[in-house]
Amino acid sequence: MPNDKTASKHSRQLLFSEAIPQPKAMMAQTASQGHTSPPVDQPALDATDHILQEIASVGRRLEAMDLKITDLTLASSSIRADIASFRETANNLDQRLSAVEDHIATTPDQEEELKSLRAKLTELEDRSRRDNVCFFGIPEQKEGSDIKTFLSSLLTNNFGIEFSPPPEFQRVHRIGPSHKVSYHRMLLAP
Repeated sequence: MPNDKTASKHSRQLLFSEAIPQPKAMMAQTASQGHTSPPVDQPALDATDHILQEIASVGRRLEAMDLKITDLTLASSSIRADIASFRETANNLDQRLSAVEDHIATTPDQEEELKSLRAKLTELEDRSRRDNVCFFGIPEQKEGSDIKTFLSSLLTNNFGIEFSPPPEFQRVHRIGPSHKVSYHRMLLAP
């Protein structure tokens, strides 16, 4: 796809090759028109013709080099654009690396905070389990329809524990398949 520069170079090429006169052709043309001319030195004419052909050859080579230089200029521009893109990418990577290094620098503080939060979580879980009481081996359907009354009588009759005032059960429920585990939660009044 030729641009304006290559188009003007091609037009210069045509003008350059057309501008070089061909001595033998000129002599033949003048002889065909009936002009009489003085005798011409043939070796000088051949030498001149040879020189003009060499000049035309040099001109063609210059024009070919001019096209190659244009191609190299375009390739150089593309390489410059790629280098600029690589520089921008490198700058972005450098900024990200700096951010990661900053984050890594704060990691020990975050690890300490994480240890502290885990300790607090463990303490909260232990506190929430403090009022839980589990009973195992209570047969299925032994509690009847009122499990809170059954549990109160179980503690008083089977274990000999007397409560004054009677215990308040927040939740009482059975966990697991039948006749394996019974779990009851109760809150004891102070």
